[in-house]
This record gives sequence, structure tokens and C-alpha cells, in this order.
Amino acid sequence: MKLLMIYCSRFAYQPQIKTLDEFENHTEGKVFENVLVAFIHAEEQDEEDMKKVETKMVKNLKWAAKKNNINHVILHSFAHLAETKASPHITKELFDKVEERMKNANYDCEQTPFGYFLDIDVQAPGVSQARIFKGF
Repeated sequence: MKLLMIYCSRFAYQPQIKTLDEFENHTEGKVFENVLVAFIHAEEQDEEDMKKVETKMVKNLKWAAKKNNINHVILHSFAHLAETKASPHITKELFDKVEERMKNANYDCEQTPFGYFLDIDVQAPGVSQARIFKGF
């Protein structure tokens, strides 16, 4: 698992090209302010123990959100941080479980459209703890 977390004063996306037909259709974009955006790459080796990966991801997301004094987390599939990839369905299932656990812990949490190339706009201030990378 590769997890790049960026505190964004503004994060926006607009779906452009659907790459995985079997996932939900999206046409509308969204804009967020003061969020932690998690760029997530699930690797093939993560499929061996997804529960462990899920727990570590939730722990890291909570830690980074607290460090940046925010409560809103966006999960974004970014399969460009490692050489191997977990299957799309397993990755989406992981995202859904992490989102549920974050919401159960009183965080606002949502996902960017899965299976799309997106136009994104990232405004990230140069402050301490604004950019954190974890590999596990």
C-alpha cells in the first residue's frame, strides 16, 4: 500500500474519461475546502491481508487529519505510486470499508469517482505536515 496524504485548502475534481466500465457512472465534479486528500495505491501484495491494510490506512488517515486539524477526508484512487496493482474490485472494496470506518469514527469521508481519469485542482499550502507519504 502506498498512501500519499495532502492537506488541501482547496481540492476539486471533474470526471473526464471512464476507464473501468463496471463501476458507477459519474458526470458531476465536486469542490472541497480544507480537506485531507489521500492518494491511494493498493498493491497486488496487499490482497493477501486486506484487513491489516485497511486498519493501517484508517490509523494513518486519522493521524494525518488530526495533525492538520481537519475532519474531512477524501479517498482518491491513484494507481501510479508503485509497480503492481491490486484488482480494481478489491481496491474499491477497501475504499468502501475505509470510508465506513472513518465515518463511524466521526470523520466526514468520501471518495472521488472510482474508475475514472479526473481533472483535478489541488491547492496545498506549504505548511508542516501538509504532505505525508506512507508505504506499508
